[in-house]
Amino acid sequence: MKVKRSERLIDMTHYLVEHPRKLVPLTFFADRFQSAKSSISEDLVIVKESFKLRGVGTLQTVSGAAGGVKYIPGIKRKQAEELIDTLREHVSHSDRLLPGGYLYLTDILGDIHLMNHIGKLFAAAFADQDIDVIMTVATKGIGIAHAVARYLGVPVVVVRRDSKVTEGSTVSINYVSGSSKRIQTMLLSKRSLAQGSRVLIVDDFMRAGGTAAGMKSLLDEFSATVAGIGIFIESEYREEHLVDDYISLLKLAGVDEKDKTIRVTTGNYFDQVQSFLSTNE
Repeated sequence: MKVKRSERLIDMTHYLVEHPRKLVPLTFFADRFQSAKSSISEDLVIVKESFKLRGVGTLQTVSGAAGGVKYIPGIKRKQAEELIDTLREHVSHSDRLLPGGYLYLTDILGDIHLMNHIGKLFAAAFADQDIDVIMTVATKGIGIAHAVARYLGVPVVVVRRDSKVTEGSTVSINYVSGSSKRIQTMLLSKRSLAQGSRVLIVDDFMRAGGTAAGMKSLLDEFSATVAGIGIFIESEYREEHLVDDYISLLKLAGVDEKDKTIRVTTGNYFDQVQSFLSTNE
């Protein structure tokens, strides 16, 4: 029994969004809906135009016998600006200020809608990179990592600071914390990351970049390559960062404990992904 075109379009759109960056042969949809490839191709043109109009990404067509179509997540600049403004407003609330100038972020990192914003922004920034896995350090970066992985269609690995029996054999390194200059340890299960993987590192907060630099060093033990680094909030830091090739959504520009004010600006996101966003206006 053939499926109506309206139903095909809905189902195709849902499948592609649920399987980002996966190459789907036209024969898959043709068999799924008992339709001719020519009809499927026409449907995909409609889906592609709808994606572009709404700024949710695009469809890439791969020709040849082994070809097909894949959904690449994206976002328009105006939408990105609105999402980052929303995040900035949440982070800037004075009641987030903790003693010592720290910020309370747990509620944001547990908010599914805000995490969805973060995942969409980072996925758009790194969608053109060859990425096998998302890496973060326990514990606050885990929500961000899963949000990004959801849009890029890749697994997540979590670096820990102490060994757990459930991790099995691990690889560990010592690294220097960028701000405190203390020696710390991080480790990763040998089973969690394949040799030679291309890894996107994400984290919730960066001051000097010691943790990100530590994860880069840990990846060397797996002969893995850093495909990019995404930071939710970077802090104003007068000295040189230990990592310099990263994308941040927000920047903590200043904290006044006496007046209980938090000054948050946009990070370097638009400087780093300008060329990509401009193609999605």
